Parts: sequence; C-alpha cells; structure tokens
Amino acid sequence: MNSHSQNIENLINTIRDKIGKPVSNRVVAATIESLGIRDKDTMPDFGAPSIRALADMVFNTIITAPDYISIKNKKEVELENSKETKTFQASDYLIIKAKIFAKYYPLGILHLLPVFVQILAIIFFGYSLWTYVGFNHMQSTAVVLGVIVGLISTGGFVQVIGRQASFYWNYEDYTMTRKTIDYLVVMGAKLIFLVLIFIFSANFFFHVYPMKFLFVMFTYAFLVGMLLLMIAPLHTIKQRWFISIAIFLATAIAILLKKYTDISIYLTHWIGITIAIISSKAYLYYFFKNKIDKRQIDCNMEVKTTVMLYQNYHYFFYGFLIYIFIFTDRILAWSADTSGTIPYMVYFEKNYELGMDMAILVFLLLSGVLEYSLAAFSKFIDIGQKNTSYSFPEKYNGGLYKMYWQHIGILFLSALLIFVFIYFIITSSWGYQAQFKEVFEEVSLRVCMIGGMGYFFLAWGMLNTLYLFTLGQPVKPLRAIIVACLVNIAAGFFMSRFVSYEYSVVGLFLGALVFMLLTLKANMEFFKNLDYYYYAAY
Repeated sequence: MNSHSQNIENLINTIRDKIGKPVSNRVVAATIESLGIRDKDTMPDFGAPSIRALADMVFNTIITAPDYISIKNKKEVELENSKETKTFQASDYLIIKAKIFAKYYPLGILHLLPVFVQILAIIFFGYSLWTYVGFNHMQSTAVVLGVIVGLISTGGFVQVIGRQASFYWNYEDYTMTRKTIDYLVVMGAKLIFLVLIFIFSANFFFHVYPMKFLFVMFTYAFLVGMLLLMIAPLHTIKQRWFISIAIFLATAIAILLKKYTDISIYLTHWIGITIAIISSKAYLYYFFKNKIDKRQIDCNMEVKTTVMLYQNYHYFFYGFLIYIFIFTDRILAWSADTSGTIPYMVYFEKNYELGMDMAILVFLLLSGVLEYSLAAFSKFIDIGQKNTSYSFPEKYNGGLYKMYWQHIGILFLSALLIFVFIYFIITSSWGYQAQFKEVFEEVSLRVCMIGGMGYFFLAWGMLNTLYLFTLGQPVKPLRAIIVACLVNIAAGFFMSRFVSYEYSVVGLFLGALVFMLLTLKANMEFFKNLDYYYYAAY
C-alpha cells in the first residue's frame, strides 16, 4: 500500500511538471498513457483498476490541492524565469546567433576529441585502440570486419538510447533514465550475440573463414559494440566530456602495454577497449546514483518492451541502416575479386581503406556545423513563437526557413575549407607521405575525392534529419535512408564489378546524394508547416 501511495505521489508530481493545471481528467489519462503506463500496469503499480480510474484520482487530487491556482508546468516556469521573454529586435537575433555559433561550433569539434586522440595515436605510434599499421591484410580484415559488425549491431540501440532516455532525462526522471539505458544496453548486447551466432552458423556450413579469424573478429565486434552502447548515454545526459577521458585513458594504457610488454597486439587492444567500457559504466553508475539520491521524480515503473518498440522502432531502424549505408561501399570494394586472387569472400584492400579514412574527415569536421545548426534551430523555434503573432504563421515559418539556408551556406563554406585542408595533408611534404613513409596512391586519391563529396551530402542529409527528429518526424528520414541504401548497393555493385573495384565509392556518393535530396524535400514541406509540427510535438 505504501508503494502505491508513493507511486501515485510521484505520478502526480510528474503530471504537474508536464501539463501544469489539467483541464479535464481525459487530459490526465492521455498524459498517463504518454508515460508508457498501460491498463494492466495500473493495479500492480498504483492500486487502480484502469487508466481512467487512475486519471480520475490524479485529476481530483490536483484540482483540490491548496496550490492549484499557482500550479505551472515546467515550460511555464522556465518561461516565467527566462530573460528571453522580451521582444527581440533584428540586432538581438544576430547577437544570439553569434553567441550560439561561438559556443556550439567549437563544441561540436571538441566532442570529436576521442577521434582525434585515435588519429594522433596512429600518427605517432602507428597504433590506436583498434588499429595497428603492422597488421597484415588478413589481420586487418578480421579487425575491421569486427568493428563493422559491432557498429551495425548496436547502431539502432544507440539511436533509441538518444531518443527514449532523453525523454525521461528532460523530465528529470533519473531512475527511469537509468533503467532505460540499462535495458537498452542489455538488449544491444543480446543482439550482438545473436548476430555473432548467425555469422558463426553461416560460416560453419559454408567454411568462409577459419575459426581463429572468427574468434578475433567476434571479440572486436563484441567489445566495440559494447563500447558504443556505453558511451551513447553520455551524449544523452550531457556528459560527453567523459568520453574523451575514457578513450584517452584506454588508449594510453593500450599504448604502454604495446610498447613495454610482450602482450599480443590483439590483447592490448582488448584490454584498452575493456578499460574504456568499464570506466564509462562506472561513471554512469555513480552519476545516476548521485542524481537519484539528490532528487527523484519517478513512478517506480519498469521499462515496458512493447511500449518501447512502438515508440522507437523508426529510430531503431534508422540507426541500424545508417551504419549499413556507411559500410556498404567498403564491403563491395573488398569483395570485388575481378582477378580471382583474393583468398576470401571479403578481404581488406589497403588503398581503398586509406582513401575512405581520409574522406571521412569531411564528415567528422562538419560536425561543428551540425552542432551549431541544431542548437540555433532549437533556440529560435522557441524564440520565434514568443515573438510572432498567431495570425502570421507564414512569418514564423519563413524566418526559420531562411535560417536553414544560412546554415547550409555555412556547411558549404566549411566543406570547401575542409577539402583544401585534406588536399594539403595528402600532397604536402609534411603530410601523409612524411608521417607514414609511403606515397598516397592515385587509387586512394580517387576514392578520397569521390568519398569526400559523398560524405558532404551525407552530412547535409543528416542535418536535414536532425531537424525532422527535433519535432518527432522520423518516418521520412527512415524512408530516405532505405532508398539511399538500395541506391548505394546497386550503384556500388555495378561500378565495382563492371568498371573497377574502387568505384564502389560511387555507390556511397549517389546514395548520399539521394538521401540528401529526399530529406531536403521532406524539410521543404516541414518548414512550410513548421508551426503545426511545433504545436503537435509539444
């Protein structure tokens, strides 16, 4: 009984924070359902026979509360306390944009510090957390395929963590945030095992790779997948700085083991990745323990699998397919055995990989633009509705549409500077050749140029997707990435088999272009009715 009373009290606090003064018991019932509570949950969790009965109880408690007149939801409290409720002049917008750019553009680049740590480790030590320049082609194949399998297997869960855990995080329900993260991490780990069992079973019948190869590949797949699952929540709870700490610590220890011990390279990698996983998990544990001990707004509910699936399956498949898209061209290039000389169905091709490693710098270095654009959009979509009359929705929509194209202009300019930077890395005396004592082959340069343009369009398409995701519109981006994957596979297969293996990168380029165009079309419709989507989302 005490548990029921506590759960009801927590539920009332959550509903007050969410909707303030409810206008009817039906609004309360709808809010309860939005929290993932079902009819069959109400008796064991709250002692009520149905959602309707629970809603009546909560509604009556709220409207008879002594402070009913002064009740405000979380947004109303923020609005009341905000200094931005004043009317903004044109000059104010310019100042706010400059402040947002100064904060979020470098922040987006700074969040790539773990990637830059890996790049610097490769340059100075020929070694990083899961790469080593001394690997032969067979070893590289096992390691890179393991990394690819780990990323693809967990990509969907990473996307759902960002979506579902952030819902509870924004309402300061730290217990449900933690439960959601733990649940999705366990589900992600199970999926990795299922994928590995499937690969093992297929290999058992068709004898594609030797068992030692599979053991190395599976270990990297599991560890990299778990690392991705462990660091994903740190983005959600705005603790991304710890990712850099965990990766730096793991990389430093792995390098020391490699340099001063006789442990195999594989084992130094596995120890390093495990350290990053354990440190991230420990930080999450103590972070949530501290949060929950200080303040807990929670209904003491458990994660409901069916509700989780229904609310997030679009995001799951998007996260899964985006990694399929990114790695399709590599698999096609590495399996293009036109000469009949590669020993296995998929076999590492160094020149192609070098070209794509340089090309992906375009995407990574554009992250600052994506971070700034999303932050500015989130800020001005709120400011605009405060300063625009409801009678002129076209003015509200038009202002944000204009800002969108300003952001695309920044994306173009940044990409141009990045292409120049990459060109100097490849061709300058201090660049690639000086660091690795080998020439950057013409094949690699061709792959880099086409792949770089592909990654530019992918970044643009993902920026479009982020706008749509912000207001809960995942269907069109999901359709777009499905079509993009099909184009990538078809074009990449044709070019790699009938022209030359390195032209599988054309599949990435065309797929990314299609993805950008489809999400751009969706965004044009989105901005025309932005006032409606904003109202519907909140």
